[in-house]
Amino acid sequence: MRKPNIAILGATGVVGREITKITEELNVEFESIKFLSSAKSAGTKITFKGKEYTVEEATPEVFEGIDIVMASAGGSTSQKFAPEIIKRGGLIIDNSSAFRMDEGVPLVIAGVNDEDLKSHKGIIANPNCSTSQLMLALEPLNKHFGIKRLIVSTYQAVSGAGLAAINELREDTEANLKGEKFENKCFKKPISFNVIPQIDVFCENGYTKEEMKVVKETKKILHLDENTPISCTAARVPVFNGHSEAVDVEFKVNVEPNEVREILKNSYGVTVIDNPDNFEYPTTRDASGANPVFVGRIRKNLAFDNGISFWCVADNIRIGAALNTVRICKKVIEMGLF
Repeated sequence: MRKPNIAILGATGVVGREITKITEELNVEFESIKFLSSAKSAGTKITFKGKEYTVEEATPEVFEGIDIVMASAGGSTSQKFAPEIIKRGGLIIDNSSAFRMDEGVPLVIAGVNDEDLKSHKGIIANPNCSTSQLMLALEPLNKHFGIKRLIVSTYQAVSGAGLAAINELREDTEANLKGEKFENKCFKKPISFNVIPQIDVFCENGYTKEEMKVVKETKKILHLDENTPISCTAARVPVFNGHSEAVDVEFKVNVEPNEVREILKNSYGVTVIDNPDNFEYPTTRDASGANPVFVGRIRKNLAFDNGISFWCVADNIRIGAALNTVRICKKVIEMGLF
């Protein structure tokens, strides 16, 4: 099996650094590796597998001879460089929303819909962070019981909005505790000691873009019928890292909580913590820095026929972005798709 030449685009960003870290952790095989960024960050030093690398400026020419690019540099950057990568015979695994809903571009969660990778034409899209963790929990259940209806409420950490948002939570909290004024810039409302029921801009239907991403991406990844009713409410919470989700799902057949627990206990990428009597259920602190999607509070839904409700938590930087990107890269190599 030939080893690929790899590049990480956006290597100096929060997710890019995590991709670098996980590429080492998962021991991705490669012939050579490059770390790329904007001109502003070029020249930065990165240590990888005990060796120091200099970050290069991303230009069309730098992709010559590169087989796989793991990109987390924003939609406009991906749109700019994707044609250049493909023209040179390379493949881009993109973390942005630029290509997710494009027809002909596979939207993939490694371990969920790997077969879709075979249809790529040079671009593979990584789903939105809140969708990513949800799919690892829902796919095995959909396979067994068939999803009829789905309602999701997400409680999303500030790290999903980048480093500036992380700093804003810290600084806003400190100012609040001291009784000082603070001007919020990343969020429309103060984030400290608050919950903001808006992530991204509002659409004409009253839902935000973030909420509609969950709706549309879920259908694409799980190959659900377009008429499947799915609704989402997304809120930003004053947590540094780790997204939480309350999930209410109606299945096509009768389902018992114990069946769900057993299936998820044996599912790829999922860890069940579900013993409420002993206050054992997943929290964002359990998830931070960890690879699994944690599921708990599994119970009968009282509003739906054949309904189940559960609580789902994951490290959004890893599961929702970096880890899945690297897992896709490994799958592409294993399947010889580069």
